[in-house]
Amino acid sequence: MRVPLSWLGEFVDLAPGTTPEDVHAALVSVGLEEEDIHRFQVSGPIVVGEVLEFVGEEQSNGKTINWCQVRVAPGDELAADGGPAIHGIICGAHNFAVGDKVVVTLPGASLPGPFPIAARKTYGHVSDGMIASARELGLGDEHDGILLLASLGIDAPVGTDAIPLLGLDDSAVEINVTPDRGYAFSVRGVAREYSHATGVPFRDPALALTVVAPVTRFPVTIDDQAPIRDRIGASVFITRVVRGVDPTRPTPAWMIARLGLVGIRSISLVVDVTNYVMFELGQPLHGYDLDKLAGGIIVRRATTGEKFTTLDAVTRTLNVEDLLITDESGPIGLAGVMGGASTEISAQTVNVLVEAANFDPVSIARSARRHKLPSEASKRFERGVDPRVAAVAAARVVQLLVDLAGGVADDLGSVYDEAPVPQPILLPTGFVSGLIGLAYTGDEVRDALVDVGASLAEIDGDLQVTPPSWRPDLTDKWTLAEEVARIVGYDRIPSVLPVAPSGRGLTLTQTLRRTVAQTLAATGHFEVLTYPFVSERANNLFGVAVSPAPVSAGAVDAGASTVDVASALSISVPLPVPQIKVANPLDGEAPFLRTSMLPGLLQIAQRNRSRGLVDVAIYEQGLVFRPEAGVRYGTAALPAGARRPSAEAEAHLNAGIVPQPLLVGIVLVGNDVRHQPEQPAVAAGWRSALAAAQQVALATGVRIEVRQGQHPAMHPGRTAELFVTLPAASVQDGTGSASTVSVGFAGELLPTVADDYDLPAVVAVAEINLGLVFAQAGGDLTVTPIRTMPAATQDLSLVVSVSVPAAALRAVVAEGAGDLLETIDLVDDYRGAGVMPGQKSLTFALRFRGEERTLTAAEASAARLSGVALAGDRFGATLRE
Repeated sequence: MRVPLSWLGEFVDLAPGTTPEDVHAALVSVGLEEEDIHRFQVSGPIVVGEVLEFVGEEQSNGKTINWCQVRVAPGDELAADGGPAIHGIICGAHNFAVGDKVVVTLPGASLPGPFPIAARKTYGHVSDGMIASARELGLGDEHDGILLLASLGIDAPVGTDAIPLLGLDDSAVEINVTPDRGYAFSVRGVAREYSHATGVPFRDPALALTVVAPVTRFPVTIDDQAPIRDRIGASVFITRVVRGVDPTRPTPAWMIARLGLVGIRSISLVVDVTNYVMFELGQPLHGYDLDKLAGGIIVRRATTGEKFTTLDAVTRTLNVEDLLITDESGPIGLAGVMGGASTEISAQTVNVLVEAANFDPVSIARSARRHKLPSEASKRFERGVDPRVAAVAAARVVQLLVDLAGGVADDLGSVYDEAPVPQPILLPTGFVSGLIGLAYTGDEVRDALVDVGASLAEIDGDLQVTPPSWRPDLTDKWTLAEEVARIVGYDRIPSVLPVAPSGRGLTLTQTLRRTVAQTLAATGHFEVLTYPFVSERANNLFGVAVSPAPVSAGAVDAGASTVDVASALSISVPLPVPQIKVANPLDGEAPFLRTSMLPGLLQIAQRNRSRGLVDVAIYEQGLVFRPEAGVRYGTAALPAGARRPSAEAEAHLNAGIVPQPLLVGIVLVGNDVRHQPEQPAVAAGWRSALAAAQQVALATGVRIEVRQGQHPAMHPGRTAELFVTLPAASVQDGTGSASTVSVGFAGELLPTVADDYDLPAVVAVAEINLGLVFAQAGGDLTVTPIRTMPAATQDLSLVVSVSVPAAALRAVVAEGAGDLLETIDLVDDYRGAGVMPGQKSLTFALRFRGEERTLTAAEASAARLSGVALAGDRFGATLRE
């Protein structure tokens, strides 16, 4: 909300020399957040001039310019720039005549841009200044001709300073208005807040007007018999009529300047008046051409498939929840959002019907978002408008149309008022002090509540407080206490740093989350934050579990050094997964809560690449929403009273919450290592995703087992499933033993899925259920002692079927080799000459070490052969010759 200081000064006394910064500081003290300061970017000398004569001169390019003689000072006095009283000025406009008074910017002046004015030689003359248009002065968009002061109703002497004459010396403060304080979307509301902050008297403009009830009733029907969600669409609907409006009357310069400062361009006098009163009192208004109305007005909901053409000439298909203003011809306005083209005010309008209504905030907010039509009116209605100000606002519009447009107030109109009356709230003595933690006197509490407009009554020593009609946010004793604290002053509340109890600190989960974040950041990944809203297709694609890879001749190990995929790389159609749909989504194309972290991360990766950041490594920790099929959530009612619910009731409430596991998602695109001298670029791939997953494992002290898997969104030969072994205490299967569970996957996206996100064919991703990983981290730690004896190393090449996973063979060899084996690493996967078709040769590097003595070569070989023997029994493995 922007508030011009000259306008604010009409309702409160501003001390001489008050600056916009002073006003901001005062408003901040009562909880209004400062945003910006707006000024007209002009400086003088800018004066009133009179065209004495001009000569048209045609140029070689076919353009005709006017060489003008303009008087800028009376008589023989010097001009404001110290030059002569008559200046020669080149002007390309043709909408003026001899004797017209215009705005002249003399050398030394500056216009918005900034555009400095100086004497310049052009078209064969020295142009000593410029005759300005409204657009050049920052007063509007009109630039087809120069600004004629007569068009604004101004007849000032030649040489008069035009800056204050046009209101260009004014400035405006801009504040951020939170959704619960809609009353501050008006100069009236901000002036009241300034009064609270400074103690200066507040002159309520709503009390300065006399509201005259119409004598003759204009037919208005509120037909909302089946309101949406038990909310009445229109609780107040006031109409007034003004006849004989002169459509040629100009909008006064002071009104144009104020509207410009609040961010509204001048359109016509009638429309400008309705906008002006909206900003002044906070009540949106609408003017209809009375002669274009067909019969009376009916306020109703739209019918299925009904269409309506709004003022922007767009025909819109309406929803049954949309509230309409109609006449006998059909819809003439989308209530609280935008009027219709059929009854709009035009240059021929002489009789005006003024509407001031109060509409349901929820209905207006939904319509504005549904049709993507945010407006100043909907912005106010959706935050709540004072229902008692509608009649006053209509009277104010009538007054201005009579005074400025030459109209005559008619006795025709209507009054429909079914607005609910504010209900009293009981405020116990001492409640405010007890809640805020500061001793407030009874007078401070009463004065603060009276200041905000509340009515007070005393009942058995307690206060009965009736909030004012413009404060729908005051609903209970807690909001009243907050208001007292705000008005008396937040600076009165002491700032006390709480002391943490000894012996406490971060929980294990908090520590592990921080450790994971720090580890990923330290290894080159950037943390991001995404929205939890996704499309149904994204959930179906990513929100499914990894399944074991099928055993076939084309199967490929995630740990293999080569990849040979014979299957087609196309997206399989996943089965629908249970999802939670948001009732009022911010984006209609993403109305579901995420079941995976990856869709949001992929969108961020695409956005970064579209802005030239081609190497992306990002991660996010967050909750996902994974409902169980067939389970209804949110059915448990909150227990009555203010006491903690019983353990049984709490368990029942928790059962009604959608399962929300904590996950970490990782996405890598582009290069892991950039090209540099003596170092070629290394592209990110499935190895990068596995490395990131292993970093998470190292950060938490958990061993992750890697197996080959498959996923509908993942490359069929480059997908690894990740497993951890949960401690017995974390397993709830009744067996009392440890269990190995899948905690996520890592690998590369299908190229077709990557293409859907406008990403390269190779995109490495990983997703890990941190809740399950942390459960394993919370178990007993197994400490491996550091052995100091010399090591014995040997290599082992085994030939097995290509269907045997490398990880499974590695585990069997390690099991057979026994305790003397310290490490075993896969170093080669060979398929080719010397190996039978359908088989592969896997080579492992083995390291043996004794605990208390140096091993002999025979002992290391015996352990190695034990591993070979067990691999032969389990998988038919043979030593490669």
